[in-house]
Amino acid sequence: MTAFSLLSSPMMPMIATFVIVSIAVFLYVRETYSIEVVSVGVIVTLLLFFSIPNLNLVLPLGNSELLSGFAAPALIAIMALLVVGQGLFQTGALEGPINTINKALTTDPRKTLLIVFIGAFSVSMFMNNTPVVVMFIPILAAMASRVKTSTSRYMMPLSFLCILAGMTTLIGSSTNLLVNDVLQRTTDFSLSFFTQLVPGLVLAGIGALYIILAAPFLLPERKNMENELTDTGRQYIAQIQVTPEHPLVGVSPVAGLYTKLKNVTVRMIQRGEQSYLPPFDETLQAGDVLIVAATRQSLSKLLSSQPEYLRGMLNITGFDDGERETDSQESIVISEAVIAPGSRMIGRNIEQIGFRRQTKCLVLGIQRRSRMIRTRMLDIRLEAGDVLLVFGYDKDVRGLRNNRDVLLLDWSRTELPDIRKSITARCIFFATIALAAFGILPIETSALTGALAMILTGCLNIRQAIRALDMRIFLLIGAAFAMGLALEATGGANFIAQGVVATFMPYGNQILISAIFLIVALLTNVISNSATALLFSPIALSVSAQTGIDPIAMVLTVIFAANCCFATPIAYQTNLLVMGPGHYKFSDFARFGAPLILILWISFSLLSPVFFEL
Repeated sequence: MTAFSLLSSPMMPMIATFVIVSIAVFLYVRETYSIEVVSVGVIVTLLLFFSIPNLNLVLPLGNSELLSGFAAPALIAIMALLVVGQGLFQTGALEGPINTINKALTTDPRKTLLIVFIGAFSVSMFMNNTPVVVMFIPILAAMASRVKTSTSRYMMPLSFLCILAGMTTLIGSSTNLLVNDVLQRTTDFSLSFFTQLVPGLVLAGIGALYIILAAPFLLPERKNMENELTDTGRQYIAQIQVTPEHPLVGVSPVAGLYTKLKNVTVRMIQRGEQSYLPPFDETLQAGDVLIVAATRQSLSKLLSSQPEYLRGMLNITGFDDGERETDSQESIVISEAVIAPGSRMIGRNIEQIGFRRQTKCLVLGIQRRSRMIRTRMLDIRLEAGDVLLVFGYDKDVRGLRNNRDVLLLDWSRTELPDIRKSITARCIFFATIALAAFGILPIETSALTGALAMILTGCLNIRQAIRALDMRIFLLIGAAFAMGLALEATGGANFIAQGVVATFMPYGNQILISAIFLIVALLTNVISNSATALLFSPIALSVSAQTGIDPIAMVLTVIFAANCCFATPIAYQTNLLVMGPGHYKFSDFARFGAPLILILWISFSLLSPVFFEL
C-alpha cells in the first residue's frame, strides 16, 4: 500500500492531524522554541500536509481556509483593541484616577485597597487586562508599603481578578471574541456584548470570595530585598511657570511649604523682579516661576499628573509655540545628558547657549552634586559634568547623540504620556465600547474605528500603535485557527465529541458539560487559553449537534473554562507580569490557583442547570 493510498483511508488524515496538534501542544508547553517559531511551524506543516492529493476529508480544506485565521474578524478586533488600550497608556488617561487613589491612601489605605481591586475588575470588563495590570502594579506596591505588608499578598489577586473580569463581557478577554467567531462561522448563533454577563459575574463573585478568604493563608509573605518605592535619586534644579489656568494659582503655603507639590522642594519663587526664599508666606499667582529641586521620578510624575503642569514647563521657553505642528504625533520623551569636558556650553547658561533653538529640546532640570543651587535654572552657568534633564520629541532627543557638547545617556530615555490628549483618549475609548455594547457597530468595526481615531487625533503615533500589536498573539491565534479547522475537516472534532458524549452522556447533560469544562480548564494552564478555546470550540459545537444542547451553552462552557488560567505563571500573560513584583515562585501559582480552578469547576457544574436549560 502506498503512502498516498494510506492517507486516503478514512482514519489516517484524522490520526495525522491529531499527531500534529499533539506535537504542537507539547512544543508550546516545553517552550524549547519560541511561540512564534512553533506557530509558524504548525501552519507550514498543515499547509504541506493538506496539499497532499486524494486526502479523504470530511470537509474541503485548502490554503485559503487554513490561513483564514489571520483575517478573522475576532483577531482584527483583538489587535485593534490593543491599539486603543495603548492610546490610553500613552496619554496617561488613567493617571487622574490613579492620583486620586494615591491621595486616598493617606486616609484609609485598607478601604482604598478594596476600591482599587473593584476598579481594576471593572476596567478589565471592558478592555484588555494586560495594560490594566501594568497600571495597577505600582499602585498596589505603594499600598503594600503603606499597610506594611509584602507585595506578594496583592499581586496575584490583581492578576486573578482581572482574568475573572474577562469572563463577564464579550470584549473582556480575547478568548471570548475568538470563540464567538467560531460560533458565527459554524452556526447561525452569535454572542451579544452581555450574553455571558450574569453567569460570568456569578463565577467571578465566587472566585473573588475565594481570593479574599484564601489569600492570607495561601499566599507567601516575602519581604522585598530593596525598597522599591522610595523616591531617591539625584536632585535636579528645575523651574515651573504658573500659567493663568495652572492648578497652583491661589495655592498658599502650609508652615512655609507648598504641600500640593508632592516630593518637590520649592527653593525660590521668582515674581517679576522680586525673589522669595523659604520659608514662604506668598500665595502663588499666575506668572510666578518656581525654582524647585526634585528627582527625575518626581518631575516625571508631575508632568503626568495634570495637563497644566506640562504646559507650564513647555511655556517657559516657547517650546510648544506651534513650530512643530507637523510633528504633533511624535512621542515626547525625557532623558539625561552630561556636559562633556571641553564643551562649548561650559561657562554659559541655557539661554545664552540657545539650547532649545540648537537642539529643539527643552532642559527641564540641571543636576550638580558639588553644591546647592538657589537661582533661576536658566541663569545657571554650566560646568563640565553637569547633568541636564532634557525633554522633547523623540527624534530630537535622539539627535543629541551627534552633539559633541553633551553626552546623551541613551539608556535613560523614556517616553512620557502626553496627558494633554488624555480627555480625547478617554472619549475615544468610551465611544468604542459604547458602539460595540449597544450593537451599533460590530465589535471589529468599532475597534478599528477607535484605533484609527487614536492615531488621527495624535493620542499615539504609528510606531506606538505598531508596538502595541503582539506578534505572539497574532501568530498563535492564526495557528490555533488552522488546527481547529484541521480537526473539523478531518472529522477529528466530531470523533472527540462522540467519545466525550459516549463516555459522559449516560450521566446526563450536566455531567457532560462539567466534563468538558474540566478538560478545557486543565489544558488552558499548560497552553495558551486562546489556543485551548479555539481547539475546543468546534468540539463543543459538535457535542451540541449530537446532544441537542444549546450551542450558546456549549461555547460559554468553553469560554469560562478557558479563562481558568490560574495554576501556572505561563497560563496567562498577566500572571507573568506579577511574578516579578510579587516575588513569586512557580509553585505559588499552583498552591493558590489550583483550588480556585477546582472551586470554579464545582460551582459551574452545580449551577449550569440554572445558567442554561439542560
